[in-house]
Amino acid sequence: MKLGFGLMRLPKVEGTQDIDVEHTKRMVDAFIQAGGKYFDTAYVYQGSEEATKAALCDRYPRESYYLASKLNAAEFACKSEEQAKNEIHVSLQRSGAGYFDFYLLHALGEGNKAKYDEYGLWDYVRKLKDEGLIRHYGFSFHDSPELLDELLTAHPDVEFVQLQINYSDWDDHLIASQRCYEVATKHGKPVVVMEPVKGGTLANPPQKVKDILLGARPDASFASWAIRFVASLPNVMMVLSGMSDMEQMTDNLSYMTRFQPLSDEEQQVVERAREALHQSNDIPCTACHYCTPGCPMEIHIPEVFSVMNVYKRYGDLKAARNDYGWRPGGNKASECLKCGQCEEACPQHLPIISLLEEVAQTLE
Repeated sequence: MKLGFGLMRLPKVEGTQDIDVEHTKRMVDAFIQAGGKYFDTAYVYQGSEEATKAALCDRYPRESYYLASKLNAAEFACKSEEQAKNEIHVSLQRSGAGYFDFYLLHALGEGNKAKYDEYGLWDYVRKLKDEGLIRHYGFSFHDSPELLDELLTAHPDVEFVQLQINYSDWDDHLIASQRCYEVATKHGKPVVVMEPVKGGTLANPPQKVKDILLGARPDASFASWAIRFVASLPNVMMVLSGMSDMEQMTDNLSYMTRFQPLSDEEQQVVERAREALHQSNDIPCTACHYCTPGCPMEIHIPEVFSVMNVYKRYGDLKAARNDYGWRPGGNKASECLKCGQCEEACPQHLPIISLLEEVAQTLE
């Protein structure tokens, strides 16, 4: 099955930020019973590796699943080469996995690639493979096709790449999903897809997009169009869905267990949906939360943008201001110090500072 279980957005205990481990166990059980095997976590996914231990590694034979994790060299994750190289040992201790089937250098881009070189992490993951702590190594990537080509040329032994691909970003000039996919294919590297539903936004697109998709297939979920689009690409070996509850799991399994690629007619529907979506002015935040750990004012940036997007889609200023008053938590957008750490961490390259100013002017 091409569907992988992304363990980044696990269900939370109501009223807290704690992962609901019992709910996660039920999701893991459903996934495995349907034939799923691929699970994806990371050192920087707060609580995820511990939840993975409780829900998966402690409950299933190690050879019955594949587990991926990641090494992040960004300053918010580590302050030195020693700390960077120790991440895998922390991850193995948290997860109890014994080894990782797939291990990734995390979120490579122009702004951080020098750290991976400075710390010798390319050679380090090769050493980990020789030692048997990992089975396959690759990297996840958020940048230009030109840089991707440069990295794959410099490191031809990379076994796979993880790319942000979805129908919204397919022809986006910044994310450049299609061009990055084509670069990976040129180098003969299979692709693991992240953000196929763009942080959940394609599961609840603007109404004009909904109308197009419902008109074509009223029985299909909006998320199914997004996930089937990327799963239909021939060089995609796995599609990670960051499922947050059993309802999402059930929906994903309903069309991925017996996967059928998009037909030519369905591809045309997706193209129309993309065109309609690009007429929207949503903030294209995927809620990865890479921006939040280093925020000195503890602004919950993705949650702030989520509320703003509701206003942008539906135009109900009163409701948006009401939501903004309590839903994001943390400090308001106007508290931003403009230090810029969030923009350095953002894999979507969003102008976060100016977007926060727009939120403050609109909703405060």
